[in-house]
Amino acid sequence: MHFDGTIWRPPYEAASLLIQVTAGCTHHSCKFCTLYEDLPFKFRMSPPSEVEEDLAAVSRYCQDAPWFRVFFTGANPFVLTTDKLKTLAQMVKKYCPNYSSIGCFGRITDVTNKTVDELKELRALGYNGLTFGVETGDDEALAFMNKGFRASDVLEQCRKLEAAGISYNFFYLTGISGAGRGEIGAKASAELFNQLHPQIIESSMLTIYKTSELYQEIQRGNWKEEGEIEKLAELKALIENLTIDTRIVTDGASNLIQVRGHLPADKEKLVDYLNHLIETADEAALREYRVNLRHL
Repeated sequence: MHFDGTIWRPPYEAASLLIQVTAGCTHHSCKFCTLYEDLPFKFRMSPPSEVEEDLAAVSRYCQDAPWFRVFFTGANPFVLTTDKLKTLAQMVKKYCPNYSSIGCFGRITDVTNKTVDELKELRALGYNGLTFGVETGDDEALAFMNKGFRASDVLEQCRKLEAAGISYNFFYLTGISGAGRGEIGAKASAELFNQLHPQIIESSMLTIYKTSELYQEIQRGNWKEEGEIEKLAELKALIENLTIDTRIVTDGASNLIQVRGHLPADKEKLVDYLNHLIETADEAALREYRVNLRHL
């Protein structure tokens, strides 16, 4: 199998068949991100011959499977043109005809150059349950972190996905708004998310590594990190202000605690749990976990 660098996938894709179709990130400019720094290039599409070779290698394991999901790895394979994505789906069908759907990471900007009709074609080929690192609905934080889009872009492009029948999930980054602004960021994010229909909101907690541009901004005095208890309060504020039907989880290693529930049914239970943690937590103990987290 062909894989470059560390392979990242959402926790909820653990049972999916992982196939590399791209490596690296087309944007590769978010100040907090260190996920793809082990690659000697910014972004590359896998040669079709490598993808086909990998699918052929796994085909004997999936021929008799009643159904299974394929997840294309890379920071944002959805940036590929509609024609290239269609070709990849056709390869999957050739070697693994019983696949149920195809997922991948994407940037919100990857949807921009695809029409609703093109998205419907991709949906017909199985693309569904895409995951986007929107991080926040706080435009000030998005701009400072150089995400390359605004909250209004998330709204516009996700509505296109909905019109095409493609479901999607969000990664929310607790702490991205900085010290003293956690609740502001949470409320702005809830306001944005409440206008959309993400199936899953996967919340991760910002962890800053010395190789990141954000670390340099902190050293220059341009930004200050939220405390750990403040991050818990931010997550609580997000849950309190969400009104949509969605699942919220904190499964990644960056999270100090695990929160799993379905909103709105589990809102009161989750808020009570977070209130208890906020009231009883020790900031120093929580911070020790953060500073000793060697890798996400």
